[in-house]
Amino acid sequence: MKIVVIGLNHKSAPIQIRERLSFNKTQATELLNQLREQYPESEFALLSTCNRVELYTVSDLDGWTQDNELIDFLARVKSFTIEEFKEHLYIHVGEDAVKHLLTVTSGLDSLVLGESQIVGQVKDCYKMACENHTAGKVLNRLFHSAFSSSKEVHTSTAISAGRVSVAGVAIELAMQLFSDIKQARALVVGAGQMGELLVKHLRHVGCEHVTIVNRSLCKAQSMAAKHGVQALPWDALEGQFMESDIVVGSASVEQVLFDKQSFKQIAKARRNKTLLIIDIAVPRNFDPAIGELQNMYLFSVDDLSSVAQQNIDAREHDIATGLAVVQENMREFMEWFAVRDLGPQIGQLKAALSQISEKELDRFFVGARENASCRNVLNPMVNRVVNKILFCFIKYINATAKERGIAEAKEIVDQIVTQAGHITADDRS
Repeated sequence: MKIVVIGLNHKSAPIQIRERLSFNKTQATELLNQLREQYPESEFALLSTCNRVELYTVSDLDGWTQDNELIDFLARVKSFTIEEFKEHLYIHVGEDAVKHLLTVTSGLDSLVLGESQIVGQVKDCYKMACENHTAGKVLNRLFHSAFSSSKEVHTSTAISAGRVSVAGVAIELAMQLFSDIKQARALVVGAGQMGELLVKHLRHVGCEHVTIVNRSLCKAQSMAAKHGVQALPWDALEGQFMESDIVVGSASVEQVLFDKQSFKQIAKARRNKTLLIIDIAVPRNFDPAIGELQNMYLFSVDDLSSVAQQNIDAREHDIATGLAVVQENMREFMEWFAVRDLGPQIGQLKAALSQISEKELDRFFVGARENASCRNVLNPMVNRVVNKILFCFIKYINATAKERGIAEAKEIVDQIVTQAGHITADDRS
């Protein structure tokens, strides 16, 4: 059985690739259902955020990484040719796949080091896999190990201190470009989780003029009331583009909402007054060509990396401590996984020991007059002896798997099962 992750992220792929491979909730559900139908014995979970798309799998099928079956599958689902995105993909197998998920969930692989939002996104990913019946025993254990590891990293380090979210870094960028952000007029497009984080950060730095525009006015109004800001309907957007100093896009979309042509008119009406647009949505809300217009400064989520890097440089010690926590949690999971993988061999050994004990009981009753009540007493006693021997043996095999690897542990079990088979065969002859 193999654990594999296939994916791409902000390090391996630019935003124009990531947004084409991204999945919203409906699309993710459809993908998991298709995978379950095609590979019913396997386990799957899909993580899709603004900075990464990753498919986690557990399967007995051989050759997936070699034959690129899942890569082909993703390419068909998203109408890609493999050549368009294969160079941006990474594939981690076994221990590397486990370490990757634990590192991601702990915020150690994020654009913004130590971000806490990724934990919620991974929990949503796991919940969706459970709801669609694609998470089995291995993924259940793996994801809970990831959540435990994340909690330990965040409590044992200061990695989540300061602005540790994409939204926080976006507002930090705005503060670098606006000397007095308190007086700036800020517009947030979208009222989802990211939109709310943006509003929180804007209010935290003292921005007094914040407006939320969302397709669902009711949702925008609820958020606005919560944070003491203004909410407007979707058709008020153009007017807000005219008046705002800062626009942050976070709406969930499948294609660009605002193109260069429409913003030409807005730029003209603004009389070339500077407008800062920070588009942290994936797929993007704003056509990147808008940034070519005079006094229109457009930044995507990938452009935040230089601001985020300052956070990484200042926390090298926390990174090292966090990675040590991840390493220990990965080791514990792999020990469990290795022993679990020995299940069939342990079952064979128990069957062989039980068969030997039954033969010995039969031999005993050949020389003694068989008594049903006596047999009823001896059977449970013999079974207890078998289980105690098996328990001691399992402890030894566990230790062997940890110290010398799963392959050697399997070989030992196979040899003993073979010898036990010889004993029962000799008894029959």
